[in-house]
Amino acid sequence: MLLNILFILIGFLLLVKGGDFLIDGAVAIAQRARLSNMVIGITVIGFGTSMPELLVSTQAAWVGSSGLAIGNVAGSNIANIALILGFTALIHPLPSTRMMLLIDIPFMLLAMTLFVLSTFLFGTIDRWLGILMVSLLIAFITWEILRSRRQSKRTAPSSVSSSPVSSPLTATIPSVSPSPVSSAATSSQSTPLMPLWRAILLVLISLAAMVWGADLLIDGSSAIAMQLGEYFGVEKEQMERIIGLTVVAVGTSLPELFASVMAARKGETDMAVGNIIGSVTFNILCVVGIASAITPIHNAWTPFAIDYAVMLFLGFLLWFFLRTHRKIVRYEGAILFLIYCLYITKTLIF
Repeated sequence: MLLNILFILIGFLLLVKGGDFLIDGAVAIAQRARLSNMVIGITVIGFGTSMPELLVSTQAAWVGSSGLAIGNVAGSNIANIALILGFTALIHPLPSTRMMLLIDIPFMLLAMTLFVLSTFLFGTIDRWLGILMVSLLIAFITWEILRSRRQSKRTAPSSVSSSPVSSPLTATIPSVSPSPVSSAATSSQSTPLMPLWRAILLVLISLAAMVWGADLLIDGSSAIAMQLGEYFGVEKEQMERIIGLTVVAVGTSLPELFASVMAARKGETDMAVGNIIGSVTFNILCVVGIASAITPIHNAWTPFAIDYAVMLFLGFLLWFFLRTHRKIVRYEGAILFLIYCLYITKTLIF
């Protein structure tokens, strides 16, 4: 028990520091590559912080544990939207952009709907469907990067000409985001930018630290949860579903949580929201896609029907919140966080 608690504490520390350095490296990459913070949030941060889900679900599908594979994805997506965005919005309101409302969130909802309808109609996620999901994700990433670079080229002349007297270094670096300039971006204009190789190395090391931290935390938490399950006489199959939807789902979502919180604290709200949109999309199209391409996932509907409904409801609720106020305000963050608390209570009790 003491060793498991130590694992949890070490994992927590790795997640905190990894999330801090991850944002610094990602901002530098965005500025050097002339990509918007939203695109970096969706791709580098969103997909990178979803590596734990990919590793857990792929391994679970390989050994035939569909409850853990699907429960991890559904539970992680619910945690991403309700827990992470809800908690982050309590710290700092999270604004939306026009392209987020028109493209990014609708594509996320499309991925959710495709996933739920497939499990409802077939009950099994076959290899062909997994390959289709991964192909959709690759097309989406390619389109996002090309769109961001085109937008950067269009805004480059105006951003340079309208800027006040600046050094030769800052005069050659256009704004990478149409959103208001954040504190981190402002400071980068007065100090030399981090070299690209160092920024990439920092991101890779940070992601590795966060994945390792999440792994340690999951191991410690799962061991404690299994001991409690044996003590209270909960069946193994039911305990596997509960652990997949709660302990493992929250544990594998911790990189997203700390990355979003750190991004909000640094004023990089585009990255905070983009991180979650990218993570949810990645969880469905890549995590489920690769896992099912390796081996078909059976019995993917009946045990998780309610969880799918909650996931879809939260996805459309997020779109509604961002559309009405053009941001997630604090009371809406509180609503999302409350929904997650009620969902976890229901999962654990029933």
